Amino acid sequence: MTTLAHILKEKSETCLDRAAVILMKSGEPDRTITYGELVQGSLAVAGTLSAHGIKPDEVVVLILQHGSQLIFSFFGAILHGAIPSIMPFLTEKLLPERYRDGLSSLVSITQPAAIMTYAEFEPEVRAALKTGDSVRAVINESTSQIQVDEDFSGLEGLKRSENDIVLLQHSSGTTGLQKGVALSHRAVLNQLESYSLAIQLRENDVVVSWLPLYHDMGLIAGFLVPILTGVPLVLMSPFDWVRAPYRLMQAVSQYRGTLTWLPNFAYNFCAQKIRPRHMQGVDLSSWRAVINCSEPMRWDSHQQFLACFAPYGLKASALATCYAMAENVFAVTQGGMGSAANVDEIDRQELQTHMRAEPAAPGRPSVKMVSAGRPIANTKVRILSAEGDDLPERKVGEIALYSDCMLSEYYRRPDETRKAFLDGWYLTGDYGYMADGEVYITGRKKDLIIVGGKNIYPQDLEELAMQAEGVHPGRVAAFGVEDVDAGTEEVVIVAEVDIENEVERERIAEDIRERINHGSDVAVQRVHLVGKGWLVKTSSGKVSRSANREKFLVEVEKNQTANT
Repeated sequence: MTTLAHILKEKSETCLDRAAVILMKSGEPDRTITYGELVQGSLAVAGTLSAHGIKPDEVVVLILQHGSQLIFSFFGAILHGAIPSIMPFLTEKLLPERYRDGLSSLVSITQPAAIMTYAEFEPEVRAALKTGDSVRAVINESTSQIQVDEDFSGLEGLKRSENDIVLLQHSSGTTGLQKGVALSHRAVLNQLESYSLAIQLRENDVVVSWLPLYHDMGLIAGFLVPILTGVPLVLMSPFDWVRAPYRLMQAVSQYRGTLTWLPNFAYNFCAQKIRPRHMQGVDLSSWRAVINCSEPMRWDSHQQFLACFAPYGLKASALATCYAMAENVFAVTQGGMGSAANVDEIDRQELQTHMRAEPAAPGRPSVKMVSAGRPIANTKVRILSAEGDDLPERKVGEIALYSDCMLSEYYRRPDETRKAFLDGWYLTGDYGYMADGEVYITGRKKDLIIVGGKNIYPQDLEELAMQAEGVHPGRVAAFGVEDVDAGTEEVVIVAEVDIENEVERERIAEDIRERINHGSDVAVQRVHLVGKGWLVKTSSGKVSRSANREKFLVEVEKNQTANT
């Protein structure tokens, strides 16, 4: 029997002095954490949980900032046999009211026994708790320094079964914190084995990541994969990366990084924000895979990134892709390893009107679709119609999957678990199609806008809107609102700008309209320009279309009331 606790014990015996994590934090020297130090720090946390009466199989929520204590707390909970769940802390990008409501919902549904947090955030956590809640201990990270015996023999984590739940991942959202994805030891280890093969993981690999650990891409690809397989991890703060994205390039160069995962927006963000003065002496030739994941993948984002960083050694063959979700631990597919990911240029009108991905004819409006690759080992993918029937190649439908890495359940949510499956196949809620054995993602089922019988994918419109001068990159939301008179939906674009001059704002709005009207098959009239910080984002940093639609409609209703 093998569990994550057994692997950690083995690493402490065979790799005691080897670097597990190189922790980077702005204003501080890089800190190397060996496997010996990782285990010792984790044992201290396990002792703390034991001292507070936390039992094996109980959930421990971790709301901690980037640093060693987050790493020790996660593995300490596992060594104790508890179930860790990393959650985001409140930042300026999250609405405080929504965050508090989400935390209260999480506590009431997930019923954690303890919450570990940092001193400044402890009052916020206690304020979210209610009489009768399951939480027996709010543990300040500064108190988790109990010394324990280094002997592993008494650890409850070593007594856990492969089928026991090892961790909870929470699907990103503004109000969905209460939907915990419960994963077993066996599911996580199966994913690690299959995904290591898919990315051709090597002994000399070095993972460089800035991704938050409360998101599946950060937790699995940018944390568990390297630590549990013995590959060095260079871990940056996501906030340091946002403030200074060039730090990623410098870290790859300094530590000869080979593997990095990025959401699509990060390709544009790096290309737009990093200047030549930041790249002096930087060498990116060691990067063998920069893997696009967690958002719809854009061909032009790859091209922009490549054009910007090829002069510093970035290879075109390093631009890889992945389709992933917490419900499958992480990866469903992997593409582009060793050669650039395939690009499928399809007829735009056929996609929008008939949901077919037909190769584009010369002169016809087209869309370049980037392949997410082939399913990883032991994962199967089907494309289903609304009735649940299999669809032929190049027909767009809902993606369903079956694997040996799937979630055990949505934790304490049997209703959600039942709705998510069809005859044992997990229904992803994503639209896509297959061609020549490869998977292409077209968008989220719930975000689809239908205008006059045409299926409009909001990310296509957002991409066009972001090309308008004055619009913040990544700060656009497209969604549909009901047009009662027309009997269909009307498209609304909300975009953040810094400019307050009304003439300039109207120029930007008109630019957005023209770009969308000429670059798509939909005419947009309603462009709503807002100031920086207006748009609601999810805990993983994505713009939430549903929450912004709700916020927009509330604002419209207030304005109508004020004018009557």
